[in-house]
Amino acid sequence: MVQRVLEPEQISSLDPSAIPRIRTPERAAVFPARAARLRALADAANPIAGYLRLMAALADAQQRVLTGFEATPPSAELIASAQQHSMPLIPALSGVRDPAWRDVLLKLLDTIEAAGPLTPPLAQLIANLRALDAQTLDAQADAIFAERFAEVDPAGAPFIAAALQVVWTDLASRIDKSQVPYLDTPGLCPVCGSHPVASVVRIGGAYEGYRFLQCGLCATEWHMVRSKCSNCDSTKGIAYHALGAADADQQTKDQQARDAWLKAESCDECGTYRKIGYQNKAYDFEPFADDLASLTLDLLMGEEGYRRASPHPWLWPEQAGENQDLE
Repeated sequence: MVQRVLEPEQISSLDPSAIPRIRTPERAAVFPARAARLRALADAANPIAGYLRLMAALADAQQRVLTGFEATPPSAELIASAQQHSMPLIPALSGVRDPAWRDVLLKLLDTIEAAGPLTPPLAQLIANLRALDAQTLDAQADAIFAERFAEVDPAGAPFIAAALQVVWTDLASRIDKSQVPYLDTPGLCPVCGSHPVASVVRIGGAYEGYRFLQCGLCATEWHMVRSKCSNCDSTKGIAYHALGAADADQQTKDQQARDAWLKAESCDECGTYRKIGYQNKAYDFEPFADDLASLTLDLLMGEEGYRRASPHPWLWPEQAGENQDLE
């Protein structure tokens, strides 16, 4: 298959109305696709293979809960206000969320426990999460949304984030795309205002050759031109990095980067990076799953002096003195 690749100048000159602006999550597919991809990436060579299998089980649990769940949608007044002020339609940082998310968390934990024997650390973590009161859970949710790292429990955060993802993915899957405002900050999700986790250059139909950022919370995808920083919106100092032989010459490394299905797109203007995948090289690429599974690429980017533009919702920085093995 031959893919037509457009240069940034060509993309910018196209009629924006001809490019799909957003892709809302497919309710029946988003979590199963994520679970399948996580299992496919959890091979013996992956240093966090056990964790990926656990997170695949969590994605399965998300789909089971989502199937019978509907959160309270935004009111007509909130939609009108968001459109008037170019704000996210269902903002995560507003502090207002359906309290049913805490019940979703308990159902996720029930499903994980029923899936099979648990390691002692995981069993203890689930018990700890069950013991948290509503105020503490909401405080953790607020800290996760605001990325206040010192306040986030890195062990429990993936499960809390997973419950919140069910709520916002449900809402995003049922919205009218025409109601979604255009944001003044293109690097944030137009539905919930969260950061993207990674991006994908898609294939097929109207999406052919275009780059879409995927929200780490509601799984909405929105279009952004390629060779542009998704963090600071700069087109200067953009470079691409891929894993390869450490002792290879520069020409070989450049070729490996061109052939890679997953790269880190770095920006010298803000010193950050996000990963980008190419569906024509890996059809089953799933931004959330592939970002989580490519920890080695994160280590490489750290050595190069770059930092992640935003954390992965299922892999938070460890705080001093905390290190739980959940595999």
